[in-house]
Amino acid sequence: MLPATATYPDGILSLKDSRCHDNSLSGRGLSAESLSRLKLGKIKVVRRQLLQRYEHQPFVSCLAGLYGCQWRRYQRAKAQPGECCCSRLECASFVLLIVTFFLTLIFLYFWSEAQNDYNDFDWFNFGKLGFWFPWSVVLLLLAVALFTYIALLLVLAVCLLSEGQRLYLHWSHKTGILVTLSFSLSATAVLSDLWSKEWTTLLLSFQVTAPFLHVGGVSLMTFLSWPIALHFFRMNKRVRQVALLSLFLAVLFALYLVPLGMYSPCITEKGTLGSAPTLIGHRGAPMLAPENTLMSFEKAVEAGGEGLETDVTISYDGVPFLMHDSTLKRTTNVHQVFPNRTDAQAAMFSWPELEMLSAGSWFLQRDPFGTVSSLDADERVRVQNQMVPSLKDFLNLAAEHERLVIFDLRRPPRGHPYRDSWVTRTLEVIHNESFINSSQVLWLPADQRSLVQELDPELQQTSGDHASIEELQEEHIVRLNLHYSYLSREQIRKYASVNISTNLYVINQPWLYSLAWCAGVHSVTTNALHILMTLQRPLFLMTPDEYRLMWILTDIISAFLIAAIFIFLWWRERGLPFWAGSRQVNENGPYSKFRTELSDVWSISSISVLREAQTSALTPSLPSISEEPPV
Repeated sequence: MLPATATYPDGILSLKDSRCHDNSLSGRGLSAESLSRLKLGKIKVVRRQLLQRYEHQPFVSCLAGLYGCQWRRYQRAKAQPGECCCSRLECASFVLLIVTFFLTLIFLYFWSEAQNDYNDFDWFNFGKLGFWFPWSVVLLLLAVALFTYIALLLVLAVCLLSEGQRLYLHWSHKTGILVTLSFSLSATAVLSDLWSKEWTTLLLSFQVTAPFLHVGGVSLMTFLSWPIALHFFRMNKRVRQVALLSLFLAVLFALYLVPLGMYSPCITEKGTLGSAPTLIGHRGAPMLAPENTLMSFEKAVEAGGEGLETDVTISYDGVPFLMHDSTLKRTTNVHQVFPNRTDAQAAMFSWPELEMLSAGSWFLQRDPFGTVSSLDADERVRVQNQMVPSLKDFLNLAAEHERLVIFDLRRPPRGHPYRDSWVTRTLEVIHNESFINSSQVLWLPADQRSLVQELDPELQQTSGDHASIEELQEEHIVRLNLHYSYLSREQIRKYASVNISTNLYVINQPWLYSLAWCAGVHSVTTNALHILMTLQRPLFLMTPDEYRLMWILTDIISAFLIAAIFIFLWWRERGLPFWAGSRQVNENGPYSKFRTELSDVWSISSISVLREAQTSALTPSLPSISEEPPV
């Protein structure tokens, strides 16, 4: 019972004060009908404010506060069945939120799968900007942070809609959505322009991740079936119901049938998986020591590499040495020793000048792979003492450990004494200055190949061109050295049928190595010898029967749960009892009983008001009521 003289929060008048005020209005000549309407209106306002005060919903308050900064109950409004969830502006904001979510998800997936080439990306930026910075990792962390933010906003919006609340997105979140959308679009456009080959990596990743993406997509649609079903049964317009259900079912059935178009070489029958591809150290073991140094190649041998890959340049005085770039500024301290020749061609330096340079100090300063912390004190000293190695030293190290070698050969620039004899000079080192057997050399340079075959037929002729079998056989090619984007089980098997093996470069990520393994690749060039050597089997490998079972079970469980959710909400929204003897449910929520009792209170009060109104029609004015009315 509410006392007539009680005061209520938020400035609500007491019943006594309200009736006294009404009597004064009656005395001013208001009709009984007008007075009754006025009192009924006031009672409705009091009831609504009391409900707003006492119907406390912490969960909804938290959702609305985080989404739209609406922490108080009276700031929010419920969406009635069949009504739009928000105004046009908020509806546009919600659609923009969904679009931003998917675009950010696509970019995050794209960039996370591009980790295989992060080192190339960072060195590319080094060449453009002139200083080293791990842009790839920063970009990944930023993408993760923005996607997490957008995903949380979307979850808040879905939860608010499930609670029947109208959406109101705070202006700061609208700004955040626009910033995230701009970042995703600009980053995708720039990377597509400068690094378009990474989209091939994305397509390859589906051959490993697609089964798990299918499970994740079906699970997401199962989760969304609750708010979809809730709004479907609360809508009072058949057109909206049909449109909502049709869109949901179209997406759901498309996800159910996606596996029909999936392909992966790792879905194969038992006993068909070949041996693991042999590993060739890309410029040695560049994660463990500075690239193209003797220490790096020794680390590659220790890690179990079957081959060593490098790049060869001819010095001005005719000494072949190891250097990948056309200049020395990235992997030496040329800016300290020869500050006026920082941008000079590496081939224009003499061998005595090259011997003056450090080829390892940069590794400790820039830490390109984040692995310097794994080096002990002795190894750090050894890194600082690394020098630019000659081809002779490299070949002798490979001969000592009986490893294969493969190298690119850079033609010297114009004006160089060995501009036209760089191939024969390199062959001289192989034949006369080193102890390596010609059969250990995978000869990759395409220039003067026929001359090379004539001078040394024991060299393993290797091609970097994706040519036809006839062309390869004419040039006596026994091995292909291709970028991993050419990974195709059919092509690899076709070449293997004529005794042409395939080497793919540069594969650093376990998932990509697993895919190459399943496709039957013979060898891969890698920066991560010590990581890939630990894999005992492909990360993803199953038989077709196992995959079909996984696919069908996922779809069946999802369909069962979605059907159960729709039936449950249909039953609940109709107000039917859930078990025999239970009461009919018309209102939901933890405060339904409180709302019912309070409704009864104001219903009785409204009857009293009507009676007073009838009495006031006979009596010009009523004395002020001081006693407490029955409630």
